[in-house]
Amino acid sequence: MSEGTDGSERMIADWTRQVQQQAQRYQAMAERVQEITVTERSPDNAVEVTINSKGLLTGLTLAESAQGRRMAELSSQIMRTVRAAQARVPELLQEAMAETVGTEDETAAKVFADAKQTFPEPPDEEGREPPQADTEFRFGPEGDDPADGPAEDPAPPADSSRRSGRPRGPDRDSGDDPEDDDFGGRSIFS
Repeated sequence: MSEGTDGSERMIADWTRQVQQQAQRYQAMAERVQEITVTERSPDNAVEVTINSKGLLTGLTLAESAQGRRMAELSSQIMRTVRAAQARVPELLQEAMAETVGTEDETAAKVFADAKQTFPEPPDEEGREPPQADTEFRFGPEGDDPADGPAEDPAPPADSSRRSGRPRGPDRDSGDDPEDDDFGGRSIFS
């Protein structure tokens, strides 16, 4: 019976060692994935973006050549460049998995499939025109657009010489006193 016990102990020891090795490989994969960054440039080098393994933007650099472009055109170019960088994430994940847990691992295959779905190849943007000017946002008060014509001044109050509804002291009824403190001759602390 001691042979059966020794065999069971050896089997448990082998299983424990395999689990520990697999855990180390997964830890190595997690570390590699955490280190993944992708930097991508627009075709004209006006935009450079850096993303992490989750596809989140971690860096954005705009070249001087981007100055003077319409905001709609520039924002569109930034987003195209981000999508191009994100589309490279699945390939880098697959490399990290192949080097650590292998390509036959079921969990790694699921992670890769999810990454391909989350970060698909960007659509071909060749020949696509930038957004039209009517898609631009304007910031500021209404009527601040020069195309709207000159803004009208609001009408002044009917009787601006007399302030209504405010207390007046006996010698301050005229409203012309520059020393008028609107406290009706009383202390503000009483």
